[in-house]
Amino acid sequence: MTDPGDVDDLREAAQPGAGEVTATVIVDAPAEQVFAALLAWERQSDWIPFTRVRVVEGNGREGSRIEAVTALGRATLRDEMRVVRVDEPYEIGVVHHGQLLRGPGVLRCTQLGRARTQVVWHEWFHLPGGRAGRVAWPLLWPGSKIGLTQALKRFARLVEQGRLP
Repeated sequence: MTDPGDVDDLREAAQPGAGEVTATVIVDAPAEQVFAALLAWERQSDWIPFTRVRVVEGNGREGSRIEAVTALGRATLRDEMRVVRVDEPYEIGVVHHGQLLRGPGVLRCTQLGRARTQVVWHEWFHLPGGRAGRVAWPLLWPGSKIGLTQALKRFARLVEQGRLP
């Protein structure tokens, strides 16, 4: 049975935060193939640098818990997510509900032709640190956008080469 405190925490984390970032890529592959590759959570380690992803609970679909750990030297960031929506082959919704990363995110696939798909990755993070976090966000945002875009470009190459899912 789910702890009511966990449900309240997830509901709070699901509210969009002020730190918004979006990245987009076109993949030369059908939406079904692209969507299957996005649902291959543990393969995200192949296209998101310095990051290991694992399914902690469930089958990777709605209701599943996912953990992504990014480590760069001694610095480690743990991202805990709950998959809250899977609308195959169009959309995957998650809620980040960890100590530092909190807020909703969505991965959307739009079929552009028989073998072309647009992927949009959109996140709305709650900014830690109160006012200081809001002031720092404009300085951090470009790096977040670049990192997300580069990861999606790697993802697209791997799907197009048939190396994902």
